[in-house]
Amino acid sequence: MSAENGWTAAVITVSDKGAAGEREDTSGPLVATMLEEAGYRVVYVDIVPDERDLIEAELRSCADRQDIALVLTTGGTGFAPRDVTPEATAAVCERLAPGIPEAMRAASMQVTDRAMLSRMAAGIRGKTLIVNLPGSPKAAKENLEAVLPALSHGLEMLRGPARDHS
Repeated sequence: MSAENGWTAAVITVSDKGAAGEREDTSGPLVATMLEEAGYRVVYVDIVPDERDLIEAELRSCADRQDIALVLTTGGTGFAPRDVTPEATAAVCERLAPGIPEAMRAASMQVTDRAMLSRMAAGIRGKTLIVNLPGSPKAAKENLEAVLPALSHGLEMLRGPARDHS
């Protein structure tokens, strides 16, 4: 996974405590490192609280203003009342990509039956692919490992070769 693909990427951690500085974000940096090791250029990283309007604004900014190829979120995909990342993702996407979260859940089910409780979503806004990951570092890593090799092919279909449109 160390081949240079040249795609730009963003990592947005969704966490009330992380955004308030009450908890160190470990998932976001782990995801960013995995992306960099896979050849992505992580050009934007942020932490936002579990507020749907703020999550939507971040996703729109990454896609519309910053033209980032791949946006990964971590957190806010569970059953808690404030877990609204999938709803924010679906609201800003023009087309959903259900195979991505299906593949992540299938891989994660090999580790724990609790994977079925993850409400991750993925979709396309313009020429940006947005993918939700769970909030725990272990689950974020397992889920990203399951789909990371295929994402660059999806981005090539969406944007053309990376060297032309990162």
